[in-house]
Amino acid sequence: MSPSTSTKATTRPLTFRDLGVRPVINCRGTYTIVSGSRLLPQVAEAMVAASDAYVDMDELMEKVGERLAALTGAEWGYITSGCAAALAEVAAACIAGADPEKIARLPDTTGMKNEIIMQRAHRNQYDRALRLTGATIVEVETEEELRAAINERTALIAINADHEREETIPTPQMIAIGREYRIPTLVDAAAQRPDVPNIYLAMGADAVAYSGGKCLRGPQASGLVLGNKALLKAAFLHSAPHHSLGRPMKVGKEEIMGLLTAVEAWILGRDHEAEWRMWEGYLERIRQAVADLPSVRTRIDPPGIFNVAPTLAITWQPEVLGCTPEQVHQALWEGEPRITLHLLPDGLRVMPYMMEEGEDVLVAKRLRELLTYPHWPQPQPPAPPQVEVTGTWAVEIAYVYGQSRHTMRLRQDGARVSGEYTTPYARTPLQGEVQGEKITFSASLGYQSNETVYAFEGAVEGNAMAGRVGLGEYGWATWQARKEISP
Repeated sequence: MSPSTSTKATTRPLTFRDLGVRPVINCRGTYTIVSGSRLLPQVAEAMVAASDAYVDMDELMEKVGERLAALTGAEWGYITSGCAAALAEVAAACIAGADPEKIARLPDTTGMKNEIIMQRAHRNQYDRALRLTGATIVEVETEEELRAAINERTALIAINADHEREETIPTPQMIAIGREYRIPTLVDAAAQRPDVPNIYLAMGADAVAYSGGKCLRGPQASGLVLGNKALLKAAFLHSAPHHSLGRPMKVGKEEIMGLLTAVEAWILGRDHEAEWRMWEGYLERIRQAVADLPSVRTRIDPPGIFNVAPTLAITWQPEVLGCTPEQVHQALWEGEPRITLHLLPDGLRVMPYMMEEGEDVLVAKRLRELLTYPHWPQPQPPAPPQVEVTGTWAVEIAYVYGQSRHTMRLRQDGARVSGEYTTPYARTPLQGEVQGEKITFSASLGYQSNETVYAFEGAVEGNAMAGRVGLGEYGWATWQARKEISP
């Protein structure tokens, strides 16, 4: 039996559309969930060339480290499988050093320094990269708390530089205190520009980590670390090809040579001023396409310290145009071409960082079409509650793999629902509402900075309810609950 047409081998490279995956016009930024950035042409060429030979990986990284030092002015540098991998590997080096016996024990940190100090404003989802080493994160909010937290178990002071606006201890002060106590400092600057001279190394940081697949336009599965030579050499020992905690975070010769090429281009070849003018041109074309519409307001906002590019905010009065920002945002994603951008409380934001030539024309046309579309669905008034849900409920959630059993105590006041949601790990408030026989409510669950909003929606029938629950980046699950009846 001959194979079906859909499974026959092809002599040309497969495309996303061959798989039924729709490409996206990226007006959002260098986010991993929409595949980061596009490779520079010379990066793609370097990766193909690297795939055509074998090398000793330790020797390759040694020479790459020397080249990165010459390019950036840092003592040394090495390449990882991503910025999060860099955080884990540098943290592991601060805990276990280059001692093979200790390296083999991680994430068991018995007898080792295993505390990482972070200020509360810098906590984020990437803390897990630090915690997977076996470390404990110690939160501080003031300089006095920082100094008091330092002890014989302190392995590292970690800094998330993207949260500079919220920080309560300035980053230079964090670094200075680290140097004072001889505690290494690591800066996560994933989406920032790795300019020369490096601002964080100039402050005295021991290591600074960047994503290779963001502004550098290197391989998406790559990261760059610059800093203290001894520390980074130890960090590399915690990575592949060595059989260490970071062995699953393998970076191949293709990514290494691709990112090195991207760094060369960033420092020696790219015209950053011309790129900025190009981005401004994209935004102006989009702005002109919608600026004359009733109630529409536009503004160009300057960049922050990460994803450094100007952005265009477009706001309007929904009652005038007959559409909400949420409706337009969803229609852009579902339409053709598929477009992703930022949803604001009162409008949309266009980030030109990852846009390509000609895409601005497509985005401008599509935005105008949607903002002048005459028949958007209008929201229906909420139905009055037809059920009473006050009481204690036993909840079962069925995930794509595995189940959970939880408990919730609900209080209903008219259409409003409040209460408490309890799992084996947490007790957290919930909020929601009842419309007719339908119920929606949400609760935030997780651990430390890794929290997920569980967004429940379902129908109530007597002492039972069921539906589905949105889990953010973790997809959807189904759920059912039964009311506990007192004897």
